[in-house]
Amino acid sequence: MRSYLIILLTVLSVSLNAQRRNSAYEAYIEKYKDIAIEQMKEHHIPASITLAQGLLESGAGMSELARRSNNHFGIKCHNDWTGKRTYHDDDRRNDCFRVYKTVRDSYEDHSHFLLRPRYSRLFKLDETDYKGWARGLKACGYATLSTYAERLIGIIELYDLHEYDKKGGGSRRRSYVAVGDQHPLQLINNLDCVIAREGDTWESLSKELKQRGIRLSARKLRKYNEAPSKYFFPSAGTPIFLQKKKKYADRNLYPKDYWHHIRSGESMYSIAQQYGIRIKYLYKMNFRPFDYVPEAGDLLRVR
Repeated sequence: MRSYLIILLTVLSVSLNAQRRNSAYEAYIEKYKDIAIEQMKEHHIPASITLAQGLLESGAGMSELARRSNNHFGIKCHNDWTGKRTYHDDDRRNDCFRVYKTVRDSYEDHSHFLLRPRYSRLFKLDETDYKGWARGLKACGYATLSTYAERLIGIIELYDLHEYDKKGGGSRRRSYVAVGDQHPLQLINNLDCVIAREGDTWESLSKELKQRGIRLSARKLRKYNEAPSKYFFPSAGTPIFLQKKKKYADRNLYPKDYWHHIRSGESMYSIAQQYGIRIKYLYKMNFRPFDYVPEAGDLLRVR
């Protein structure tokens, strides 16, 4: 009798779930599941997470952003985007969003977006830990919606998306553990960075970051940090940014103290690195010529 009740309850549960499911969601899953599995095999991001995010962010492919721009993940332009752009009201009026030639391009860019240092902690999780991934995405700042993680989990469980994780590779973890004493990741001006140490070079940092799953060439590191030549490396204690620096310091981080009091030995370069600002904008904000040399006691705006 007990086994009969269990079977009956299981059948009723399956039937109820079938009634709750959205046909548009099911069509979207059938259309893009293979791409999500491919991305999981290549980049170790759970297929369930990719599909759930695509469903939620694009309204199962029916949003204007998805239909007109092939952007299925709501990824905004950011400073490093060089492709086509479109503008929609979101967190702010006329926010800038990326435009893709194909949906596959959107899925590929989504994977590369999550390979940024900000999300590196997620790759320490098992690839089948969709709950950990969903909550980690929210914690890392992927979305501002307070219920974002639980909505992803709800979609995954309602549509059994976790079954695709098994096809994508199982429960392996992507290794982010480097041998030796790592440079801890930090945030300055909402940008990922590490702090330079004695003996560091662009090549040694690039190699360490690669061991941790963060692929940044020495050339890219020099570019992000505006090194004047490949032979120049900032002094110990200087922030080394893993992303392109910003035009000014974030007003939320520096609501009152937006003036920098120059100390002896500081340069425009060292000040720009301290705040995560591109040098030319530091000059521009302060109406200074490019041959200006900071002197102790001077004031510089940082936003």
